[in-house]
Amino acid sequence: MRPDLIAHCEQQPLRLANPGHGIEKEGLRVATDGTLSLEPHPVALGSALTHPNITTDFCEAQLELITGVHGSVAACLEELDRVQRFVYSAIEPELLWPTSMPCMLGADSDIPLGQYGTTNMARAKTIYRSGLGVRYGRLMQTISGLHYNFSVPDAFWDSLAAANPAEDPRELRTRCYFDLIRNFRRQSWLLIYLFGASPAICRTFLGDREHTLERFDDGTLYLPEGTSLRMGPLGYQSDAQAALHVSYNSLGDYATTIVKALTQPHPPYREAGILRDGEYLQLNDSIIQIENEFYGAIRPKQPIQPGERPLLALKRRGVAYVEVRCLDLNPFEPLGISATDAHFIDTFLINCLLEESPPDNRAESEANSANQGLVVSAGRRSGLHLNRGGQQVALKEWADELLAQCARTAALLDAANDTNAHSEAVAAQRPKLHDPEQTPSGRVLTAMRDAGVPFFRFAMNRALAMQQDYLARPLSGAAFAEAERMAAESLTRRRELEQAPQAPFDEFLKDYLALSEETLA
Repeated sequence: MRPDLIAHCEQQPLRLANPGHGIEKEGLRVATDGTLSLEPHPVALGSALTHPNITTDFCEAQLELITGVHGSVAACLEELDRVQRFVYSAIEPELLWPTSMPCMLGADSDIPLGQYGTTNMARAKTIYRSGLGVRYGRLMQTISGLHYNFSVPDAFWDSLAAANPAEDPRELRTRCYFDLIRNFRRQSWLLIYLFGASPAICRTFLGDREHTLERFDDGTLYLPEGTSLRMGPLGYQSDAQAALHVSYNSLGDYATTIVKALTQPHPPYREAGILRDGEYLQLNDSIIQIENEFYGAIRPKQPIQPGERPLLALKRRGVAYVEVRCLDLNPFEPLGISATDAHFIDTFLINCLLEESPPDNRAESEANSANQGLVVSAGRRSGLHLNRGGQQVALKEWADELLAQCARTAALLDAANDTNAHSEAVAAQRPKLHDPEQTPSGRVLTAMRDAGVPFFRFAMNRALAMQQDYLARPLSGAAFAEAERMAAESLTRRRELEQAPQAPFDEFLKDYLALSEETLA
């Protein structure tokens, strides 16, 4: 741990009060028979282009529910619950699929891309999704997860800047966020172990593809000791991106790699082509079409202004928050995440900030990836060892050490926020280390075995139970009216955008994809 930062927080605990929280929760709409919905995005939910809380991710049936930024876990989850209650009322009789891994999808070509309207930006969003399908297949893109956005309180940064007057405050904040990110990448395997909830898939998801999974039953493939297939080779992985070494030693180092990925053509993508019969298949043939295509368990983020590229926003204003992207949907939680989970993630992230964070290098990045792969495929295996600084260490031993560090950090957060929630959240993780079957992945397989059902039936039963619960808790009249107002307002906004003058699409796309000298510098 860094004694200077620990002392900094211990002297005035309120510096860690009210960190920022936001959640982006993905989930598939499915028909009453469990097949992927082929219905367009419901008009009752508003415009997927302009609604601040309800949009779609890859396909028309993949909802993405977005909260605002909140100073407490409770407020963040309360907003997500309100949004989800409105969604359930609007999509009935359809269901929300409660697991990260999909089921009953049909052919790859049957999955409809997200549609956002006729504006240039709307068309670009759909073409981007078409490109993802060309590159990775549409089936893979229907995998869903939960993205957890977190920002360290302004009071912490203000006091740290006052203690370091020789350093620019924005650069100091950005440097510390990259310290956090490097430690997160070293230790994110722990979150995959503790919260991974996708050890099994429907056989239909793989089709004829080669795999190393085992047979659970006629309809289910799984890894007996696995934790999160979503975070492994069957999930969000890219061979093209894997060849990149992304350094997180500074914003400059990170930006250099992202610019390379945005500007360097990838031969298979070039061979696929950008246009076919005058229609765009993908935005370009670069390693990544735009910044959002870059996969990673965590991202540095800065809110963008209209027309601004994410990388340019980072270079102009530094890092404002981090986005954690390695969390499966927990099928035992109606929101996909519990308050206890969230308080632990807060603690884990602050611990990554307070811990010493040496520079990274290619060898360490490869070791991080290998550790993630081991935990994905065999995290619940007794005696599993991971690579820590070139030395083999038992997962349980390393996890025990990390939880001990988190316990100290939790005490700081509890003191700052007048609660015991963080310490209780750390304590709640310990049984999972001593009994791997208490992890979400273990619980999923236990539930399937106990009920004698395949993965599809387990997930379908959970979907039906959640639907029943949500429909039994409708929004109040005022809250429902407000949700309807927001949906109608988003539709009006979309119509206004579509009625405004548009540049020729080819011209728009050229400008949209162009990287300014400021970005490239």
